[in-house]
Amino acid sequence: QVQLVESGGESVQSGGSLRLSCVASAIIYRPRCMAWFRQAPGKEREWVALVGRDGLTSYNDSVKGRFTISKDNQKTMYLQMDNLQPEDTGVYFCAAREMEFVQCGPEKSLYDRWGRGTQVTVSS
Repeated sequence: QVQLVESGGESVQSGGSLRLSCVASAIIYRPRCMAWFRQAPGKEREWVALVGRDGLTSYNDSVKGRFTISKDNQKTMYLQMDNLQPEDTGVYFCAAREMEFVQCGPEKSLYDRWGRGTQVTVSS
């Protein structure tokens, strides 16, 4: 029922920054978990970061220290990306887990709501 829409993807040079947003169609949207995934051409979709309803965050080692995930108390999740590198290139997807009683995690199978993605391209 709820739709997730990502925005903010652009082409940037190495070392640049971008902030991605994921907005839910609901007036207030506070799922159990929300996360960012990315997918490079020819590769599997990989987990980037997650944030729980309580604000607890977790990051893939590849982006620790460079990316920051956050959310507001209404309907939007963000991914602040600093010091971007060519390896960060890909389509970035936001995802949410609405069902309860399962801890948040990096597995794609845990998420039951996905956006269509926004392209991030980092050139050297």
